Amino acid sequence: MMTIFIQSLDYNLWDLIVDGPNLHTIRNENSEVISKPRTSYNDEDCKRVAMNAKAKHIIICAINSNDFNRVSSYILAKEMCDRLEVTFEGANKVKEATISMVVHH
Repeated sequence: MMTIFIQSLDYNLWDLIVDGPNLHTIRNENSEVISKPRTSYNDEDCKRVAMNAKAKHIIICAINSNDFNRVSSYILAKEMCDRLEVTFEGANKVKEATISMVVHH
């Protein structure tokens, strides 16, 4: 249901959740790849960061306090969705096993 809701608001927002914001990286003085500093963001980078914040807000408004505690520390909306997907997948397996057991008895 969340998929349809977010897609109806902004399909590009859903793409950002699925793919991540893909912020640019740079090489530092040690030739290590690091995230681009916020002071170096261009308009596209700023737009992606804003869309990530919007996506996080939508997700947080759609979940209960237990699920909020599971995902509140994540920076990316994609990370939040991935964590919720794993959580609910496990819960659904338990639910299916319980239903199967009850039907069997």
